Amino acid sequence: MFARSVWPLKRNLLLGLILLALITAVGCRRPQPVAEVPEGPPAGTRRPSWLGQEPLIIVGNWDDMRIFRQRVGGNPTWQQEDYRREHTEEAVIKLKELGVTMAVIHFYKGFGLAAEKEHMDDARKLAALLKKHGIRVGVYVGSTIAYETFLAERPEAEEWFVPPYLGRPVVYGGQTFRKRVYFMHPGYRGYMREVVRIAVQELGADLVHFDNTSLQAQPPIFFHPQAIEEFRQFLRTKYTREGLRERFGFAEVRYMEPPQDDRPRSTIDDPLWQEWADFRAERLTAYYAEMGRYIRSLNPETAVECNPHSGISGRNTVWDQGVDYPRLLAHTDVVWSEEGNEPGVTAEGVLVSKIRTYKMAASLGNSIFTYTAGTQYVDARRQEPLAMAEAMAYNRQNLGMVGGGLAGYTATEAERRYIDFYRRNFDYYRGVASGAEVAVLHSYASLAYNNDRPWQSLMLFEQALIQAKIPFDIIFDQQLADLGRYRVLVLADQESLSDDQIKRIEQYVRDGGALVATENTSLYTAWRERRRDFGLASLFGVSASAPRPERRQEGKGRVAYLPEVQAAIEKPPAVPMTSQYWKLPRNWEELIAAVRWAAGGDLPLEVKAPLTVTAELLEQKERGRLLVHLVNYDVARRAEAGRIEVSVRLPAGKSLDQVFALSPEETGPRPLAATVRNGRVLFALPRLGLYSLVVVALR
Repeated sequence: MFARSVWPLKRNLLLGLILLALITAVGCRRPQPVAEVPEGPPAGTRRPSWLGQEPLIIVGNWDDMRIFRQRVGGNPTWQQEDYRREHTEEAVIKLKELGVTMAVIHFYKGFGLAAEKEHMDDARKLAALLKKHGIRVGVYVGSTIAYETFLAERPEAEEWFVPPYLGRPVVYGGQTFRKRVYFMHPGYRGYMREVVRIAVQELGADLVHFDNTSLQAQPPIFFHPQAIEEFRQFLRTKYTREGLRERFGFAEVRYMEPPQDDRPRSTIDDPLWQEWADFRAERLTAYYAEMGRYIRSLNPETAVECNPHSGISGRNTVWDQGVDYPRLLAHTDVVWSEEGNEPGVTAEGVLVSKIRTYKMAASLGNSIFTYTAGTQYVDARRQEPLAMAEAMAYNRQNLGMVGGGLAGYTATEAERRYIDFYRRNFDYYRGVASGAEVAVLHSYASLAYNNDRPWQSLMLFEQALIQAKIPFDIIFDQQLADLGRYRVLVLADQESLSDDQIKRIEQYVRDGGALVATENTSLYTAWRERRRDFGLASLFGVSASAPRPERRQEGKGRVAYLPEVQAAIEKPPAVPMTSQYWKLPRNWEELIAAVRWAAGGDLPLEVKAPLTVTAELLEQKERGRLLVHLVNYDVARRAEAGRIEVSVRLPAGKSLDQVFALSPEETGPRPLAATVRNGRVLFALPRLGLYSLVVVALR
C-alpha cells in the first residue's frame, strides 16, 4: 500500500525530469562560452598600409563553385568550363593587363568547411596565381548556412538557426536551403573565426569580404531565444532602474519581447521599438568589431570589408537592417553598396547618383565597393563609363568592381581607357581630404524613428547642394563634437535632437559658425518626444507655432531658418525616399541662397555649369594641390556640357603656381589660363565631356 502511494509521485517526478531534459536538449540548451579573441590592434584604429598607397580596381566571382551552382540550379551547360577557365594563369594575366589590382574570389559559402574543401583548394591555387602576378586577393565569406550539408558536419548548429517569423522560415530569399542564424551565438562566432583564420593564414587574404551584412540584423533574426534574452540584458545595462521607469514607466524587463510586426511605418514612437532598433545595431556592430579585431590579430595588413548593401539611398537602414553606419564602419576599411542608383539623368529630369554613399563612407574613413562597369548610359556614338567617372570623383582610391566572373578583360574600349587613366594618374587620387566647408547632419534619432519628412527634406536638400555644385560632407551625431572645421551646418528637418546636441549646436553658432535649418528641426527629443517649442528656438528667432523664413545674426554666427523644403515629387507615407523622388525641390534656389548667405558669400568653390554637372573639391595639402572633379551626368543626351567657369578660394598663405586639366578623353594635361582676384583663382574649362579633373597647383 505504501509502495502504491509513493509510485505515482516517483512516476510524476521521473516524467517531469525526462520532460525537462527534453526541453533543455531541444530548445533551451545554454550556449557554451566562446573562446577569447586574441588581442590585436582594435578594428578601425589602424588601416592596412597598402590601402593608402594603391588604387583599388577589383573584379570578382564568389558564386561559381559547383556545390553552390548545382544546388541553386538553372545553370548554363558551360558553367563549369567558365569556372575552370577563371582559375587559369591565362585568365589572371588578362586581368593584370586590364589593370586590375584585386580579385575577390570564392572561399566560403556556408555549406561547411568539409563540404567546400575541394573549392577551397581551388581558391588556394587561384590566390597563389593572383599573388604571383601582383594582384591582391579578397575572399568571400557568406553569412548563411546551407543546412543540408552543414548539419552533417556540425549537428549542434541547429541551435544557431533563427525560428520561423510570422509563420515563415527565415531563409535567404527564394534559396530555401540557406538558413539565417543568430550571428552572436557563441558557436557560430567560434566557427566563423576558424573560417577567417584559414582565409588569412592559409590563403594569405589581403581582404576579407563578409557578405549579406544588410540581412544579418533584420527584425526576424532577433527572435532567436538568445537574442531575446540579450535584448533584456541590453536594457538593464543601458539604464538604471530609475532610467527604465523614465523610459517605459516601470523597471521590470524580464518579460519584454521584440515587436512582431512587418508593416511599413511612418514614425516609430514606441520606446521598446526604438530601443530594439538600437540593440540590433549594437549587436551587429559588436559582431564586426570582434571579427575585425580577430583578423587584425592574425595580420594587421588584412583589410576588413562587409556588405551593408543600401548605402545612403533613402532607406532607413537602422530600422530595416540594424545598420548604423557610424558604428559599423568604425570596424571596417571598405564597405559594399548594391543600392542601384546607376548614375545618370532620368526622363523625369532626376539626377541619380551614389554621391551620398561615397560621401558617407569617406566621412567615416572607408571607401565603397560597387559595380562601376556594365551600367553605363549609352548615346548614339559610344558607351560612356559614367559610373567609373563618378567613382573617380567621389570615392576614395577605389574604382570599384569593373568586371564580374573574373573576366574583367571583356571591358569596353572606353572602360579600358578610364582604368588606364586612373592608374596612370593615381597620384592625384591618393592622400586627399575633403575641401567642403558645409556639413549636412544625418541625425540618428531623426532618421531611425521617422521614415517620412526628415528623409524627404534631407535627401532633397542634399540634391540641391549636389546640383548647385556646393561641396558638402555628410556627418553624424558623433561628429558634432568637431563642428569647428565647417563654416555652415545644415539641419534639414532633423527633428529629434538631444539636449546635449542642442547645446553643442548653439555653442558652434555663437563661436562663429553658421546654421541653416528647416521645418521641425529640434522640435523633438532624442526619444522623439515633442517639445513645447523648437529646442533651437533661441537661434531660429521663430516659434514652432508660427514658423516663417528668418535670417539673423546670433553671437558671432549666422542662422537661416526655412519652414519647408518643397518636394517636386511628394514621397508617399511610410515608403523609402528612393531616387524616383529626388527631383530638385521647387524652392531649391531659396535653399542654396540660404547656404550662401550663411557662409557670408564666400564658399571655397563656385562653378557655373548646367544643373546636370556636379563638382567635388578635394585637397592634397602635402602636395600643395586643390583638385576639382567635374562630372557630366547627362552625357547620354549631351555629350559635351559646354564651357565651365570655376572660382576656387586660395588657402591662406598660398599662391598660384599653375592650373591644368586631365581627362580620359584627352591624351595629356591641358594647361588652363587662370587669374587670381581677391584671393580666388578664376579659370574656365573650354569643354567638359563626361569627366575632367582640374589640378590647381599651389606654392
